Amino acid sequence: MLKRSILFFVAFSLLGINLSYGLDWKRLHEKADNIILSDILADVKARPNSIDDLYVLGLVYLNLHKDKEAGEVFNKVLTLDPMVIEAKWGVAEVLRRQHQLQKSEELLNDVLKASPDFPAASITLAYIRYTQMDFNAAVRLADKVLGQGEKNVDRSNHVRAHLLYGGTKGMIAHYGGPLSKVINGTAVLPSLKAAERLQPESAGVKFGLGSFYLLAPTLAGGNLEKAEAYFKKAIEIDPLFADAYVRLGQFYKIKGDSVRYNEYLSKALEIDPQNELALDIKNGKCKFICLNRGQ
Repeated sequence: MLKRSILFFVAFSLLGINLSYGLDWKRLHEKADNIILSDILADVKARPNSIDDLYVLGLVYLNLHKDKEAGEVFNKVLTLDPMVIEAKWGVAEVLRRQHQLQKSEELLNDVLKASPDFPAASITLAYIRYTQMDFNAAVRLADKVLGQGEKNVDRSNHVRAHLLYGGTKGMIAHYGGPLSKVINGTAVLPSLKAAERLQPESAGVKFGLGSFYLLAPTLAGGNLEKAEAYFKKAIEIDPLFADAYVRLGQFYKIKGDSVRYNEYLSKALEIDPQNELALDIKNGKCKFICLNRGQ
């Protein structure tokens, strides 16, 4: 029986069949952050059934906000090999961006059951929990990724974990009492600065720091001029970053410029008509903090 198993393994290996069903996701995520679309398209054209190349293409599409195209690529990977859980996460991330949170979460549960330490899935689920205002769960998921260590997580997801941890701690402080404001509020800026050290030119980092300087009280480090500069830089780096337009609009509302406020809020909804932050501010629900006056 042992000899037969070894023979089957050798035969499958010679045929190029991956028995582990797992990608070298850390390498592939970092490759996607350092390759341009035309180059990875050329790779896929040369090797149309390469799961690695297709997965990187899906990641590059995500980075470019080409979510429909990303979903198509991840689904193609799954037709080639339904056991590639990383591609299943890719579909879940696309669904999250399309605001289909329940469908996304169902896939994420499958992914995390099969691979509990796959950080991208934890990050996507943390974003869902944040949107659902389950801030404690979002912090736990972000902290889980940070606990894996920088060497074991691709840089972008390590940065996202820092940003989620800091941003969510800020929301917990906002809704908490005086003690919570001290404990959780003081954790925000160090987390954002840790992310900045890792990826100083990340649009997400610029947005996170801008949000801190916009939303924090002046005594806690709030600074409207810094907030404006960070939001403008985030938009310069990523012109399709809808949340950055919303917060920049809030800055102008504080300054009494209703024209620019409406302009930037409209731009965010033009990019993403279902954007949770934009709709929250527009509808006056203020779950994610509205600011109506200067600080």
